[in-house]
Amino acid sequence: MSNSHPDNHSSVDTKESTTTHFGFQQVDKDQKAGLVGEVFTSVASRYDIMNDLMSAGIHRLWKRFTVEVSAVRKGHRVLDLAGGTGDLAAKFSRLVGDQGEVILSDINQSMLATGRDKQTDLGNTGNISYVLGDAQYLPFQSNYFDCVTIGFGLRNVTDKDLALRSILRVLKPGGRLLVLEFSKPGNPLLSKIYDSYSFKLLPKIGKLIAQDEDSYRYLAESIRMHPDQETLKGMLEDAGFVDCEYHNMTGGIVAIHKGIKV
Repeated sequence: MSNSHPDNHSSVDTKESTTTHFGFQQVDKDQKAGLVGEVFTSVASRYDIMNDLMSAGIHRLWKRFTVEVSAVRKGHRVLDLAGGTGDLAAKFSRLVGDQGEVILSDINQSMLATGRDKQTDLGNTGNISYVLGDAQYLPFQSNYFDCVTIGFGLRNVTDKDLALRSILRVLKPGGRLLVLEFSKPGNPLLSKIYDSYSFKLLPKIGKLIAQDEDSYRYLAESIRMHPDQETLKGMLEDAGFVDCEYHNMTGGIVAIHKGIKV
């Protein structure tokens, strides 16, 4: 399986099939959310420590940059999709202040509960609320948010095009979407090292720390099946976003895509 496999319309949708990918497997579309749910229910309690180990702590810099380019300020409404344990939500909470609003949303109950407990323990209780929700069918009114972020979550969504249109709907005109996601390194040597790490070392770390080798093998596979930078930029444009651009970080291992609602 090539690690430049584009997860776009051509791979499974040419015959309007009822299948999609779960890592490198083909599964029924209506099964994927449940399978992804099992992965994150399994890893929720060790999610933060695994993030630090997997990225050597660099994920904190990726998230900090995401907040810096968000243009979020006091009084804004922010939706953090696939919000997990709330790293981005906590940063936005401080930016928007008492007059603002941050909603941390996740499709997985275990992750949402872990995030709520963590932020409560940290004292971040004033302007963050928690909503169990599917990015494809957002339960929010149209033209409501100044900014929507989805960090390391879009690759797990069954129908990414549907999710992007759903996000566009809930953004205010002028509002921006930020997609922080693993992507494709541009350097062949870095790509080879990254592949070796992802498929040989990462599942072993998952087995040791989270007692779950299979989930971390899936996460490595899901990264390879995610659209590359240019493909994802095109998907944002197709969904109706304008001024779309992306910034590579850590040699393209991670990229942040930005799109604006007209």
